[in-house]
Amino acid sequence: MPPEEIDSLNADSLKGLVLSLLAKIDDLVEQNKALLARIAALEGRAGKPPKTPMNSSLPPSSGQKANVGDASATKRGRKGHPGVARELCANPDVTRDIYAERCACGAKLGAANQRLARAYDHVELPPIKPVTTRINLHRADCPCCGNTIIAEPPADMPPGSPFGPGIVALVTYLHGCQMVGYARLAEMLEGLFGLKISEGAIANMLARAAEPFAACAQTIHETVRNSPVIASDETSARVKGKTHWQWTFVAATAVAHLIAPTRGKIVPIEFLDGARPKVWLSDRLLAQCNHAEAHQFCLAHLIRDAQYAIDAGDTVFAPAFKAFLQRACDIGRRRSDLADATIKAYARTLARDLDRLLKLKPTNAEGRHLRDAIFVDASDKLLVFLTRRDVEPTNNVSERALRPSVIFRKVTNGFRSDWGAKVYADLCSIVATGRLNGQSQLASIRDALTSRSKPAIC
Repeated sequence: MPPEEIDSLNADSLKGLVLSLLAKIDDLVEQNKALLARIAALEGRAGKPPKTPMNSSLPPSSGQKANVGDASATKRGRKGHPGVARELCANPDVTRDIYAERCACGAKLGAANQRLARAYDHVELPPIKPVTTRINLHRADCPCCGNTIIAEPPADMPPGSPFGPGIVALVTYLHGCQMVGYARLAEMLEGLFGLKISEGAIANMLARAAEPFAACAQTIHETVRNSPVIASDETSARVKGKTHWQWTFVAATAVAHLIAPTRGKIVPIEFLDGARPKVWLSDRLLAQCNHAEAHQFCLAHLIRDAQYAIDAGDTVFAPAFKAFLQRACDIGRRRSDLADATIKAYARTLARDLDRLLKLKPTNAEGRHLRDAIFVDASDKLLVFLTRRDVEPTNNVSERALRPSVIFRKVTNGFRSDWGAKVYADLCSIVATGRLNGQSQLASIRDALTSRSKPAIC
């Protein structure tokens, strides 16, 4: 406002102007406070090291790849080793004995005195084509009552879809396990087998597989639920454009997968359905805790947390704690060769070392945060694996179980329906459980479709 206008204002107008300016000053003061707090938070973060796969739970794919050095400067000749040839088949389908017929001089050679000089295998695929069986159902008139009776369809070839369980298993395997899309899958089936199947027929196959897969997965879930030791982990999934979570629960003889819209504790609670295993193995996610009588934290996750504290500048607690965890993992790897008394001695030594470590007073913020977290919630969850041989020190088994699903998510970008996500989770349960029992993926899928009772699957 120009000065001449201010001079022309009366007392009431001046008072209103002053009050409005004071209100604006108060707003600016509040904005300054918020900005100062924001600056302080950013300055506090500026000195922290970046999160990488080596010091956090970030996946390896998110890490920066180092540039490859000059190969010519570092390349050296490799030490040679004996060559290895393919072993001969133990039970060949056909054996052909080929005898020498004539010498270079022209003389004929008989087969009676010839000895084996060389043997090799020739492997070939015969032409593959689908086998079509026409079912003719006949009818007859009863001579007694005159009713017309139609023959019953064979149980192994019911009416409806013309495609048998072998084709359905193959389609499910190629799509769910090898991540082949519908269009490429239809082209592949026609090119390899001369089998024309539309994309809609492929979708219908997977939809019909939902019922037998669900029944088999339910049996697997029950097996895992009643196991004494369960390892668990989760990864993100996309369902109808929204973020969901794929959970895995791993036992000694079965692996259960399910996809849920939440990462919360309600998922393992509903999965257990009142069961309470002896030991639960997982990372430190709060939703994974308090589901069993004892809990083993994944030491590999804690090693990365310790590395982050070291990168942040802690020299008091984190280096010694990382060495402690690495020593514990080494004992876990050698556990199968150790006697029970030796394992108990190691457990006592490691417990004393842990007590000593928790008495340290780190001054670095990250080191202090890690030490406090271990002291408050993890001191009794680090060495449970030394009390039971069926408990591992790391949760690598769960991460391996989820790895194919991570690749599937990146290749397919997720699911467009809830039933598709459910079928895929059940398929993961069937395939992973079959692998634990020495069965191929394709065989596990076919057994689930035909309701055969193979080892611990369904």
